[in-house]
Amino acid sequence: QVQLVESGGGLVQPGGSLRLSCAHSGSIFSPYAMGWYRQAPGKQRELVATFTSSGTTNYADFVKGRFTISRDNAKNTVYLQMNSLKPEDTADYYCNVAFRTDWGEVRNYWGQGTQVTVSS
Repeated sequence: QVQLVESGGGLVQPGGSLRLSCAHSGSIFSPYAMGWYRQAPGKQRELVATFTSSGTTNYADFVKGRFTISRDNAKNTVYLQMNSLKPEDTADYYCNVAFRTDWGEVRNYWGQGTQVTVSS
C-alpha cells in the first residue's frame, strides 16, 4: 500500500521560511512525477511546484524565486523549501506522487496535507 507522509508545516511570520517534506513508501514502481499543491480556505487546489515526468521543474508564477522543489531519491522524499513567505501563502499543502506501472498505467497518490500559516 502506497503511503505519502508529509511534515514541516507550521506557523511562521511573514518573510520567514519553512521546509516541507514528503516521504513515499510502498510502491514497487519509481515515481513518474512528484509535486506540491496547496489549497487555501474557500479556494481550489492549485499547483505550487512539480517535477515533471521528464525530470524538469515547474513552478507557479506566484512562488517563482521564493520556493524550491527538490528530491532525494535514496530517501524517497520530495521537499519544498519556502522562503520569503507571505500571508497569502497560507494554505494546506499537499504532496502528490505519480507512479507509472510497467504496463503504462499512471497511479496518482496524495499526502494528508500539512498546514502552513503565515502570520505576524
